[in-house]
Amino acid sequence: MGEHTTLDSSRVDVTLPPKETTMLAMWVKVRIKPEMRQKFLKAIEVDALGSERDEPGCMRFNVLRDEKDENVYYFYEVYVDQAALEQHRAAPHYATWRSAADSLDGPSEPTRCQTVFPAAKEYWTTTKTKS
Repeated sequence: MGEHTTLDSSRVDVTLPPKETTMLAMWVKVRIKPEMRQKFLKAIEVDALGSERDEPGCMRFNVLRDEKDENVYYFYEVYVDQAALEQHRAAPHYATWRSAADSLDGPSEPTRCQTVFPAAKEYWTTTKTKS
């Protein structure tokens, strides 16, 4: 096998992207009621696919299941800005998701983030403009 190279971070100058070029990213954790899994999955699929397909300001909407706890899911969402997030919340597919809120076992746990790397805005928007 090949050798591993360790990067000496003290010799690397990293410049973070300016805030105006970053995207609004969200990492949302939810726990579901096991007996309502199908209702949850159908609703979140409508929301995730509709978000990426119908919202120019939604760059990414991924749904992941926890490997250790099948009742825990994570959403990774990226929006161009706060206005795009507000448009998302007004979309018909979001209403579908909200109608399944009773499938959750407790409140959602959102964490807001700013994208750092890849820093180029084109990375986030290229897929959208090709569609």
